[in-house]
Amino acid sequence: MWGPPTRARPSPKESSFVLTGQEPPERNQDYALPRDRMCARLRDHYGIRDPGVLAAMRAVPRHCFVPEALQSRSYGDHALPISANQTISQPYIVARMTELLEIDKDSCVLEIGAGSGYQTAVLARIAGQVYAIERIAELAREAQTRIRQLGIYNATIKCFDGTLGWAARAPYDAILVAAGAPRIPAPLVAQLKVGGRLVVPVGESRELQSLIRVVRTETGYREEDHGGCAFVPLIGQHGWSK
Repeated sequence: MWGPPTRARPSPKESSFVLTGQEPPERNQDYALPRDRMCARLRDHYGIRDPGVLAAMRAVPRHCFVPEALQSRSYGDHALPISANQTISQPYIVARMTELLEIDKDSCVLEIGAGSGYQTAVLARIAGQVYAIERIAELAREAQTRIRQLGIYNATIKCFDGTLGWAARAPYDAILVAAGAPRIPAPLVAQLKVGGRLVVPVGESRELQSLIRVVRTETGYREEDHGGCAFVPLIGQHGWSK
């Protein structure tokens, strides 16, 4: 784990996300107009309606989560490569998965596959507390540093096998998996509260999946299919072997 700088931490139910004026100085170029266009596209073309999700997508500086050479493409309608042969998801996928979680300031959320930390930051803008797991140590370190530089103190990222979840912090109101699984990981369902939502790409192919929402019930769980998607493989004990 990589701890934050010494600073008084707000309660998870207080406003603990303070982006304004805190982008790293070497990345403080104004991307307000592209960000506005991205959010308008999410609302008008893709039908994202949750005002909290749209506000979070507008607030989080996506360009701070991509390599410097790609910053000018940060707000385009596409995924982008990051370190370790991983990607930062298309803005629509980030917004859609977040919307499907149905979270608010009282929610405790688990994210699997933190990557650059962008999805983590979007979740932290809405939820009370976010715990995120990234299996690649370099990405986990970079993402933890990045979110702290942006003043995000209600999210923590650790390096671990995300398919096992984070049992010590369970149960969760919502779990988001940002990688494609061959099947729904059982430990993640087990770590949901009754009524909790798990959003995970699932498919027999490593290249194409269906976006599945699992809702835990008193007697088990139900599944909903929300259309096709394409993610990098979910590697781990309850995912792909490699």
